[in-house]
Amino acid sequence: MAGRVEGKVAFITGAARSQGRSHALRLAQEGADVIAVDLCGPVETVTMYPPATEEDLAETVRQVEALDRRIVATKADVRDPAALRAAVDDGVAQLGRLDIVLANAGVFEVAPALELTDRAWQEMIDINLTGVWNTCRVALPHLVDGGGGSIVITSSTAGLKGTPNTIHYTAAKHGVIGIMRTLANEFGKQSIRVNTVHPTGVDTVMIQNERTWGLFTPDDPNPTREKFAELFETLHPLPVPYIDPVDISNAILFLVSDEARYVTGVTLPVDAGYTVR
Repeated sequence: MAGRVEGKVAFITGAARSQGRSHALRLAQEGADVIAVDLCGPVETVTMYPPATEEDLAETVRQVEALDRRIVATKADVRDPAALRAAVDDGVAQLGRLDIVLANAGVFEVAPALELTDRAWQEMIDINLTGVWNTCRVALPHLVDGGGGSIVITSSTAGLKGTPNTIHYTAAKHGVIGIMRTLANEFGKQSIRVNTVHPTGVDTVMIQNERTWGLFTPDDPNPTREKFAELFETLHPLPVPYIDPVDISNAILFLVSDEARYVTGVTLPVDAGYTVR
């Protein structure tokens, strides 16, 4: 039985680990080949969690190839459109086409609004907003040439609700909805669908580290994963503290598959009910 994206090629940013790796593997399981990029290095103003590494990206390659799918992986920064364009052009040259674009790369940091530095604001906007536009911009010509395709942008519940102490992150995640809605209108006639997904907290290194636990439980001198889970569960109507990367991957798989062939311009929460509160 053919996979749901059999024979298609997906361009995924932030593919070295966590959600990006999960998306690459889930689409590979359903028959897609992958063009993967990741910064594989630190961002100056993001200190809550360790950066992805070249070893992480190599592990994504290994796992995709273990599924008997092809993958072209490149170390590239979404802030650098020339590097992104070179990566996607090379991937299309090797794999023959482009059908799916997952603008997944992003960073997260907590800071009270009046303590936020100019540098922290700018880096967040450059990566989480401009980086999404750069990703779409370099990929769209290939989708047009191929007769259509699907773009999914990873936003956040912070793209739908105001989230204290994350004004730069929240602004960027709201902003990508504007990118999505504009591109959905502008490129619909070329059979290109564009949607956003909005995860709640996902069980990845971005939130599962002692500094993040401490920032969210500032009055606790001994923050732990268990205490953090108890706090996060209170945010959700469903009885879970956070969700798994594959839960986002499954939603994306639906959006990029033919099952969603008439779904475009949608903001899809995958959030255990967080945004209904």
